[in-house]
Amino acid sequence: MLSTPPVRRLATLSSLAALSVIGLATAASAHVTVNPGTAEQGGFTKVSFRVPNERDDAGTTKIQVDLPTDHPVAFVSVRPVPGWKVKVEKAKLKTPLKMEGSELTEAVSRITWSGGKIDPGQFQEFDVSMGPLPTDTDRMLFKAEQTYSGGEVVKWDQDPGDGQNEPEHPAPALKLTPKGAEPAAAKSTTGVAVQPKAAAKSDASDGTARLLGGIGIAVGVIGLGVGGYGITRARSRA
Repeated sequence: MLSTPPVRRLATLSSLAALSVIGLATAASAHVTVNPGTAEQGGFTKVSFRVPNERDDAGTTKIQVDLPTDHPVAFVSVRPVPGWKVKVEKAKLKTPLKMEGSELTEAVSRITWSGGKIDPGQFQEFDVSMGPLPTDTDRMLFKAEQTYSGGEVVKWDQDPGDGQNEPEHPAPALKLTPKGAEPAAAKSTTGVAVQPKAAAKSDASDGTARLLGGIGIAVGVIGLGVGGYGITRARSRA
């Protein structure tokens, strides 16, 4: 029985390693998110609920997003998405919200998009404009439900916490910062304050570029190792 040449074995291992990196990265990022992830307290903002399809054999046919009624928003509007129908529901507030001399007794509590389809390997963004954002909390959680064409419903309703140990189905979270606040300086392990780097734009292209860049570097390093090994073997035979 012939053995596999060392160079060929290394090439096979490098390919498997690259595929593993891509698979892990895809699994880790395939959940419903709100973008950008940060907005200013008391202001108006436009957010996009980004919904990727993480199934290979079914399409996403409905997405439901709940707005927190414990921190209600007075004005909510949605951008039409071609091929999708949208339903906006309101709920009575336990405590009326005072707005410029008047009281708001109900607010948008749920937005549902249906009738369209997100095919495997694709994603869709659903834009919502809202405000004024709450000033009595530092974040808003938007519990969501994703329905597939086969009838499966995935609930994205777990508290993501501080993001260090993300649960399996985290709810989309919008971080709220004080008006005009500068990013806080982080402290190093020595206790010395370190000025934060400029914030990157919360955009899908940025995250994708970083992911592909990291994968490219990893595969490149493996490729260099394989090439170097081959050259060394060739010289030793000569």
